[in-house]
Amino acid sequence: MIKIWTDGSCLGNPGPGGWAFIATDGAKTVERSGGENPTTNNRMELMAVIRALSIIKNREVEIHTDSQYVKNGMQTWMKNWKRNNWRTADKKPVKNQDLWQKLDELAAEFKIEWVWVRGHDGNPMNERADELARCAAESSF
Repeated sequence: MIKIWTDGSCLGNPGPGGWAFIATDGAKTVERSGGENPTTNNRMELMAVIRALSIIKNREVEIHTDSQYVKNGMQTWMKNWKRNNWRTADKKPVKNQDLWQKLDELAAEFKIEWVWVRGHDGNPMNERADELARCAAESSF
């Protein structure tokens, strides 16, 4: 199993943003990050997971995220959005539909366990992902 920690950051929201992930199988650890400008925090949270799943070969993963938006979207909201033609319960278009669709497509290839972690609470891997995402956002000016 591959364990992945993801995070997104945005300076301004919207503004310069960054995404990051750390993936490890216990023997090898990979860190990646990148940025966009302009963007939003939620887009960067989604992009972190998308980028991680895009390079992972092992099909069994555990994704640690401090984003309730990502976790709830994948575990709870997605099935209703798809059933409602990408509309929310109040009939509005789903924000970030392009990224949600990409993540849904990628996630279908994996067995994923979603783990929510409290942000800025001392978890070393989450703190490192946060640092990488912030640095990427700062570099996106």
